[in-house]
Amino acid sequence: MRSPRQQQDGVALVEFALVAPLLLVILFGMLDFGRTFNYWIDATHLANEGARWAVVNKNPASSGTLQDYIQQQADTDELRNGGSSAVPSALEVCISFPNGATVGNPVQVTASLTYNWLPFLSQQALGGLTSTTVSSSSTMRLEAPPTAYSAGCS
Repeated sequence: MRSPRQQQDGVALVEFALVAPLLLVILFGMLDFGRTFNYWIDATHLANEGARWAVVNKNPASSGTLQDYIQQQADTDELRNGGSSAVPSALEVCISFPNGATVGNPVQVTASLTYNWLPFLSQQALGGLTSTTVSSSSTMRLEAPPTAYSAGCS
């Protein structure tokens, strides 16, 4: 017979209780990274699409700006409207003309958002690494002078 000090009943449960929070943070961190990567891919696609619309002087929106139209083409409601703890504000789409708005010069479309990492954790737990700016841009040459849209941000 063993004395009560030598029994190991429940040791695995205690060890799991100590390790489980760290494993869950790693798991949710990987999921959060995947979501952020998906948002970056969507921002890249939207910047490319917006640049193509801009260079041919086309605004496919029935009303509103080209920037608003591009923003509303985002895959998720979180990117279109913001308002969540991870994405507090909507995707910002900016159109600019670095060398002037004449045919042959470049037009640059940038899509960016601020992403808050693991919003269920406090800022102190992450050591100040709580948000990242996810940004993508596309530059193409103007094929037609811009009359259906103007430079600026949404």
